[in-house]
Amino acid sequence: MGGAPPQASPYRINRRIRVPEIRVIGADGQQLGVLPTAEALSLATAAGLDLVEISPQAMPPVCRIMDFGKFKFDESKKARQARRRQTVISIKEIKLRPKTDVHDYDFKLAHVRRFLQEGDKVRVIVQFRGREIVHPQTGRTMLERVVKDTADLGQCDQMPSMEGRRMMMVVAPNAAALARAHQQAQAQARRSEPARPPEATGDLGPAATAERS
Repeated sequence: MGGAPPQASPYRINRRIRVPEIRVIGADGQQLGVLPTAEALSLATAAGLDLVEISPQAMPPVCRIMDFGKFKFDESKKARQARRRQTVISIKEIKLRPKTDVHDYDFKLAHVRRFLQEGDKVRVIVQFRGREIVHPQTGRTMLERVVKDTADLGQCDQMPSMEGRRMMMVVAPNAAALARAHQQAQAQARRSEPARPPEATGDLGPAATAERS
């Protein structure tokens, strides 16, 4: 039916290796020297394994006796782990005005801090209207305020710059600062946990034991 064809293996194995001689590495990693390809293939077959060309550019090519199915599984596992380790950072966007009031500023600052805590970069934009554009320092002051109010979580990744009637900068999360904030939050959570009563163990203590006796 439809769908993409299976992807060809980048390795030549067994009878697909057509050169007359190869340098062979055994299944245990030992060098077996240069052998006729047919002899190396016989050794792999006798061991119930595969002959895999691992260095085709060498003279002669280098091949290894191995379990090719297990090798492919291990390679696939490594690729999945590498993809999981990749950090995808998106850029969020927050817009301000040169005269944004305190309530609105605090509301949007909370969003900036949350984005940084989640590991995202934030593009902060100050939008000028009308004659506000003749006082660009007001926008710069607003952006500097954002940097100051997020210094415990992030750092300026792209300095403020003008684009038309907008001044913008990018704030990026600071890994060390985020780690400290996370540790502080955990410590605060532990301090706020109610004390647990001592567990009943059946041991009434010496006073209770004397009274019972």
